[in-house]
Amino acid sequence: MNDILIKNLENVKSVGIAGHIHPDGDCIGSSLSIYNYIKLNYKDVDVDVYLEDYPDKFHFIKGSDEITNNDKSDKVYDLFIAVDSSSLDRLGYGIKYFESAKKTICIDHHISNEYYADEVVLDAKASSACEVIFDLLDIDKINKDIAEALYLGMVTDSGVFKYEQTSRKTMEKAGRLLDFGVDTTAIIDGAFYEKTYRQNQIMGRILLESMLLMDGKCILGYCTKKLMDFYNVGKEDMDGVVDQLRLTKGTECAIFLYETGDLEFKVSLRSKRYVDVSKIAVHFGGGGHIRAAGFTMNGTMHDIVNNITEQIELQI
Repeated sequence: MNDILIKNLENVKSVGIAGHIHPDGDCIGSSLSIYNYIKLNYKDVDVDVYLEDYPDKFHFIKGSDEITNNDKSDKVYDLFIAVDSSSLDRLGYGIKYFESAKKTICIDHHISNEYYADEVVLDAKASSACEVIFDLLDIDKINKDIAEALYLGMVTDSGVFKYEQTSRKTMEKAGRLLDFGVDTTAIIDGAFYEKTYRQNQIMGRILLESMLLMDGKCILGYCTKKLMDFYNVGKEDMDGVVDQLRLTKGTECAIFLYETGDLEFKVSLRSKRYVDVSKIAVHFGGGGHIRAAGFTMNGTMHDIVNNITEQIELQI
């Protein structure tokens, strides 16, 4: 066990925690595993989590109902912990408190980390930030709630343990978490496979209208605001579409974009074997991992797709 986190939790009275904007399973699991660990083992410490709203399917993690979705208070924390965020500008509501805190730590697994905290714990070979956090906690002092949060992060960022960052260590740590009674079926089905009827409808429409590009090496799916309104769906209902596109036989890359504003699109990228989509996302101001990344981009859909495919071609 790396005791850097434990040592920093000694003799502090207040701790703030934040993850990146548009929180995913690893960001949520990272934030709430540490939050629940502190609540369980440091009962005199005042601890808060700052995250944006996220899909209901992740609300089963204990502490979800105690997350703060704003930066309205004037608290100054003894310690502020940034998780799963490679740069300060991606901390969202947490930026204000991070900058005013007496001490800061960043726990991450993104190779693009900018080392913006006083202390940085980074393992770019880890499948997830939750895998890194596993090594920072005393395994004898965690419970099922903490184990579920850690497992959520590991399983989501590893793509159900299939992305190349998944290692023997990843599987061993996930196995240890099962000893706490983690319901793997519920977590995996909830995170990846269960869809509402409307989600199935919109996914079917997107798949029906998808297009093959670059001699079939890339597949594109898109969704306009008009189409989202027609099916009465929101951004949370777009989850899983790009992963389904990625499964198309014969393709290397999947591009999925949906309209979030006037000439503004949220873009998700996936790859199978050799294209590093994180480099493409960083190029356009976003971030992510080698096989899964995303960003927001302005322009017409035609121009955005042209810009993305140019970057894919550089690698192919």
